[in-house]
Amino acid sequence: MLARKKVLITGTMGNLGTKIRYHLEEQGGYDLVLMSRNPKGDAAITQADLSVYKDEWAVHFADVDAVVHMAADPSPGATWQSLVKLNMDLLLNTFEAATAYRAKRFIFASSNHTMGGYKDKDEVLKPDTAPHPGNPYGATKLMGERIGKSYAERHGLSFISLRIGWTQSEENRPGDHMGDWGKKMWLSNQDYCQVVEKAILAKNVSFAVLNAMSNNSGMKWDLSETQRVLDYQPKDDAYASEWE
Repeated sequence: MLARKKVLITGTMGNLGTKIRYHLEEQGGYDLVLMSRNPKGDAAITQADLSVYKDEWAVHFADVDAVVHMAADPSPGATWQSLVKLNMDLLLNTFEAATAYRAKRFIFASSNHTMGGYKDKDEVLKPDTAPHPGNPYGATKLMGERIGKSYAERHGLSFISLRIGWTQSEENRPGDHMGDWGKKMWLSNQDYCQVVEKAILAKNVSFAVLNAMSNNSGMKWDLSETQRVLDYQPKDDAYASEWE
């Protein structure tokens, strides 16, 4: 029997945080520490503004097996004012808490927007392809990956960055409203939960930046490294007949 894992989720009330929370609760075998700026009355969630470092919330990071960091401004059109606070200051505070209280792994919700400048080009997008953010939001996610590398090297914090594809709220059904670029980087709910859970459970990973999309026909996102490092086996395809 596998030992129970202590997993801390930031941004629990957001789209990505909510989905992975309920998935892990359903799977069992996890002791969840849930955090959100606005828990909306959910007694299981610790209220915390991570953009302001305080030991009263940082102590919850003590001896965590994996931090699943979903807290951020998720809007590709966000202003720099919001991004500096929520995607930079907040992220640094979370890294500091993770290292101060000896968390073992940090899973970072990066984004396809780190590569948004390649839209409509023929480039195969591998994790080691030169980054090309298409907007300030993507630039902050790239910064998060760079900071994660520094913490991995300086503090021995296992760091896995997932460049998450287009994961819509709720049912997350793919369609023509996404355009070809959007459909080819779609990440279904079940594939999203699979890749995050496998990032929690993966062994012997000191640092990795990985693409996280479903197995979409004709896409340029290379999943081979994700499959190698995490044994990720995506089940869905945005172009499959079941979505028509």
